[in-house]
Amino acid sequence: MRIGSSIFLIALGAILAWAITPGLIPNVDQTMIGYILMAVGVIGLIASLVLASPGRSRTRRVSETRSVVDPNTGETITRNESRDAGI
Repeated sequence: MRIGSSIFLIALGAILAWAITPGLIPNVDQTMIGYILMAVGVIGLIASLVLASPGRSRTRRVSETRSVVDPNTGETITRNESRDAGI
């Protein structure tokens, strides 16, 4: 869940909990659904902010080794490559 979808759930929950007349949707406690949506949105917002924090390392080191045989000489050529890769 990203920040935008978390804010959307919080807003939708607030509308259901406080802005719509109770009983508009029959046999459903829309106030409770609104509170649940707001809670899920807040949890998702906190989780997405923690995961996107600058202190968290977002890069990792990738190492590749490739070995090929030169068709002209028959010699084995090994190439090592290291780079930073984003998640």
